[in-house]
Amino acid sequence: MSSNNINQPDFTTTQGEHDDANKLIVSVLVGVAVTHACSDFIQSVLPSIYPLLKDNYALTYAQIGMISLIYQLVASILQPWIGLYADKHSMPFLLPGGMIITLLGIGLLAVAPTYHILLLACALIGVGSATFHPEVSRIARMASGGRFGTAQSVFQVGGYVGNACGPLAAALIIIPYGQVSVSWLMLVALLAIFILHYMSRWAKTHGHAKMKKHISSNLRQLSRKEIWTALSVVGLLMFAKFTYIASISNYYTFYLLERFKTPLPTAQLYLFTFLTSVAVGTVIGGPIGDRIGRKAVIWVSFIGVIPFSILMPHANLFWTVILTVCIGLVISSAFSALLVYAQDVFPTRIGMVAGMMFGTMFGISGISAAALGKFADYYGIVTVYDACGFLPFLGFATYLMPETHIKKIKL
Repeated sequence: MSSNNINQPDFTTTQGEHDDANKLIVSVLVGVAVTHACSDFIQSVLPSIYPLLKDNYALTYAQIGMISLIYQLVASILQPWIGLYADKHSMPFLLPGGMIITLLGIGLLAVAPTYHILLLACALIGVGSATFHPEVSRIARMASGGRFGTAQSVFQVGGYVGNACGPLAAALIIIPYGQVSVSWLMLVALLAIFILHYMSRWAKTHGHAKMKKHISSNLRQLSRKEIWTALSVVGLLMFAKFTYIASISNYYTFYLLERFKTPLPTAQLYLFTFLTSVAVGTVIGGPIGDRIGRKAVIWVSFIGVIPFSILMPHANLFWTVILTVCIGLVISSAFSALLVYAQDVFPTRIGMVAGMMFGTMFGISGISAAALGKFADYYGIVTVYDACGFLPFLGFATYLMPETHIKKIKL
């Protein structure tokens, strides 16, 4: 054997092995979506019951803000470190273990006797979230059959479904029956633990082997400068995307009430249509990225939304609703592409990258929502949308993103 072949990865496979490696594992991806829905359902209930907690504990708005801060910080900061540790050490049962911590947090939240115990309960739920997202994202990649964008879209849409259902459950179950009824969420956590146990066993016996088959032989070895450039641009685009989405998801109802005197139930319905468009855009963005490339989807997602974002603050009610649906569809298509692009930059640190991306998403969403609220207090909610309409222009930074794949020369 030639010495040139020593320690080189062997990418040769039989046709049968190749076909098997490129099959989507549908049962695992369904589990990914369902457990993400469970996780985000539990998390979205928390802010939905803030009025109940405020009355029960006689909290100030600052103390309510501290609840969000504790949860968001724990979930945001821990995720990349958990992902990095799991990249280096095989921990197949980390997922059900993390959801067990969430289960404990739910139980404590239902019976917390004091405000400080309430904070501890929220911190435990944050730990469960930090454990969940990077590891389930890794399993989605294992089950992708090489269609990484499609798998991440399936993963993301489960989260959006959970987020949409959480406030509904809070309104129908928890608010009418009191804080102790939060304990019903333990059933959701138990369902997730059961599914995650199955997924962890699959990852241990099959998933890691499939992950190795999906390592692309045509990924470029980026220089240190290119890596920092790639991460900086991804961070900037994440800031633009999630700040803009936070401006609509958190304040769209207030905007419609103030500008158009829209009845509250109607305004909530319009918000639901926006959130639905975000879910649909997330679903279609991943498969399109698998076909035309990550950077192409990112370009379209940011530059394509500019006409809608600029026109929206100046439109009447009918066109405002139409434009926000278009905005949700287009701008939400980028996240799967951004995540897979970042994982291509660090192909051996899949969990760490997923943790960084989801941690950044949590952090930006929380901080920008608070900052935009302060901005609205000073300058008005309409001005917020005038200003945020220019955020998609940051998408021109996509030009600076280095190519992660070796271009094939056609003869």
